Amino acid sequence: MMFTTILFYVLALVLVVAAFRVITATSPVTAVLHLILAFANAAMIWMLLGAEFLALLLVLVYVGAVMVLFLFVVMMLDVKMEGLRTEIKTYLPMGLVVGLIMVAEMSFVLATSWGQVGPAADMGSDYNNARTLGEAMYTEYAYAVEIGAVLLLVGMIAAISLTLRKRRDVKYNDPGASVRVRAKDRVRLVNLPSQEAVNAKGDQT
Repeated sequence: MMFTTILFYVLALVLVVAAFRVITATSPVTAVLHLILAFANAAMIWMLLGAEFLALLLVLVYVGAVMVLFLFVVMMLDVKMEGLRTEIKTYLPMGLVVGLIMVAEMSFVLATSWGQVGPAADMGSDYNNARTLGEAMYTEYAYAVEIGAVLLLVGMIAAISLTLRKRRDVKYNDPGASVRVRAKDRVRLVNLPSQEAVNAKGDQT
C-alpha cells in the first residue's frame, strides 16, 4: 500500500509538471511532447485506480494516434514564433479569466462532494472492468455513444472538406485529361544529327 501511494504521488507530480510545461513551452513541438507525457502519466494513474480499459484506451487513442498526428502537423507547419507570442499577449487576459472560472467551478464541485465519497466497493476477483463498461455504453448510454459517433463523423467530413478546398497556389492533376491524352501529345520524335556530322559540317565551313 505504501509503494502504491508513493507511486501515485510521483506520477501526479510528473503529470502536473508536464501539464505546466504544455502551456509555458515556447516551442509547439516541446508542448506536444509534454502533452504526450501528461497523457501517459494519467493513464498510469488510471491503471493504479483499477480502470485498465480507460488507461489502455488513453494510450492507444490519444498518445498513439491523436498526439502523434498533432506532432507531425506541428512539425510540418511553418509556425512563426513572433506571431504566436503576439497572439498570446493579446488573448492572455481572457484566457486567465476563463481559467479562473474553470478552477472555481471544479473547486466548488470537489468541495461539495468531498464528504459524500465513501470507501471503494469490493467488486471481487472475477470482475471485468472492460465488459462492465461496454455493457453500460451499449445499453444504458447507447444514445450518447451514437451522438458521439455522429459528431466524430461530422468532424471528419469537415476536415476533409477543408483539406480539399480550391487553392490557387497548388497544382492539380486531372486524371480524366491524363487518360484522354494521345501518344503524339506525349512523345515527340526529333531528328538530331550525330556529333560526328556536326563536327564534319563545322570543318567544311
